[in-house]
Amino acid sequence: MKTEQFVASLVTDRAWSVRPLGRSVSRAVLAGALVSLVIFALEFGPRVDLAAAFATWRFDAKLALVLSALVAASAACLAMARPVITVRWRWAVLPVLLIAAAALGAELAVVPAGTWETRLVGSNALVCLTAIPLFALAPLAALLLTLRHAAPASPTLAGAACGALAAAAAAVIYAFHCFDDSPLFVFTWYSSAAIPVILLGAVVGRRLLRW
Repeated sequence: MKTEQFVASLVTDRAWSVRPLGRSVSRAVLAGALVSLVIFALEFGPRVDLAAAFATWRFDAKLALVLSALVAASAACLAMARPVITVRWRWAVLPVLLIAAAALGAELAVVPAGTWETRLVGSNALVCLTAIPLFALAPLAALLLTLRHAAPASPTLAGAACGALAAAAAAVIYAFHCFDDSPLFVFTWYSSAAIPVILLGAVVGRRLLRW
């Protein structure tokens, strides 16, 4: 085989393999999320004022934040699944930071300083710290099994990215139950709830994703 043909064959193989990886990751998240949704429906359920909540900027900002985190974590997961890690996925984090900064800035500007602590603590912190890791377990397991067929440069980082993506998917689900819409609460407790999932993904990924 000539060199040009060999290079063309590699390019074709790479183009074919990239697409299935993205689809496989999406399917893993969806399959895991379906399990989490069953738990959500049986044990939690949506908040009773959900229709009214959509009309408030705090709830909309919460959804925008968790959805942008889902996109960013998806980009990170796909990047970490490859034998050569590129830094382009970091651009996907920028919308998360911008939304978080805008929401926090608006909250601090419109509410009295004396209520900041109350809004940060909220009323469902313990539920948040429990529900998000619980909802993340099935997506995390599905993602780790999916990435076993990939070739991550760092199994630990790939596992951590799986944890971040699973936690983001869990946060999207939990957001429809949580009554605390303040950006102070969301930024603090949603992030805290994601940390153990990311650490679990890193620990399991270090062993499971070796190649």
